[in-house]
Amino acid sequence: MIISLVFIVLLALVFDYINGFHDTANAIATVVSTGVLSARNAIMMAGILNFGGALMGTQVATTIAKGIADSQFVVPAVIVAALLAAIVWNLITWWLGIPSSSSHALVGGLAGAVVAQAGRGALHTTKLKEVATFLVVSPVVGFFIAMVLIIAILWIVRRMAGHRVNVAFRKLQLLSAAAMAFTHGTNDAQKAMGIIALALITYGKLSAHGAVVAVPIWVKLACATAMGLGTMSGGWKIIRTMGTKIVKLRPIHGFAAETAAAIVLFTTAHLGVPVSTTHVISGAIMGVGASMNVSAVRWGVAGNILVAWILTIPVSALLAAGFLKIVAPFF
Repeated sequence: MIISLVFIVLLALVFDYINGFHDTANAIATVVSTGVLSARNAIMMAGILNFGGALMGTQVATTIAKGIADSQFVVPAVIVAALLAAIVWNLITWWLGIPSSSSHALVGGLAGAVVAQAGRGALHTTKLKEVATFLVVSPVVGFFIAMVLIIAILWIVRRMAGHRVNVAFRKLQLLSAAAMAFTHGTNDAQKAMGIIALALITYGKLSAHGAVVAVPIWVKLACATAMGLGTMSGGWKIIRTMGTKIVKLRPIHGFAAETAAAIVLFTTAHLGVPVSTTHVISGAIMGVGASMNVSAVRWGVAGNILVAWILTIPVSALLAAGFLKIVAPFF
């Protein structure tokens, strides 16, 4: 019993670490592509701020631990299958250099494993619809906030000399990149916390009562560390896709995209809704690009991201259902 619980905790931390290097681009791609920070310094900054952000709040962790399905149906094999599905999908998309959502993968994996274990009736469909709605709407909101923000900023600085604008926003982009990294930690590390809390509840080591799950401090620190270390290891293929292949950015554009994404992520984390940091920042980058010129966005690359976005939940669900058949005899 203890051995299987330790295995699940370690597997959740592996997912958290992979999430870190898979999603490094979310926090630093724009600040690296605009030349404001070197890749090494940007990764170090993101890792530290991911760690700090991961320690703030447990609303998203509560949703993962209690909101997806009745805990009585989330047996250890279901948790392992969901984690394996999310890890495999993350590694596939990382290898291909396609930004995809760890949130989508984890929610899809949990849902698929629960349905395979106990049927659709075990799912909390109302909460799942809310989560699915935010997963779809959040990048669209990021797109329009970034578009409005960059238009407003360009109007404000319209009479300033170009070199002065560039110098000012090279400094301001440090703040927006920091905010993005911090909110990425707040949103994404809590997913691993939620999985570990779910395992602790399943094994009777943590109470499921109350509106918010009381995540133990050791879980917070472990997940924050795994996320920070993963981020520091970097995910270069996706960084290149996010930073240069969607649209060419200058510091003023990077500031607008990162600020818009941070606003969305801070809001959803406060509401306890797990969303995709990848797709929020992708949507914000596209919004900035579209405000300059629709043709400035490389829509072919954007289309690949959209395909991955559409496929992640169903593929993760199917992978989890398959993994459940393999791991069930061992748990």
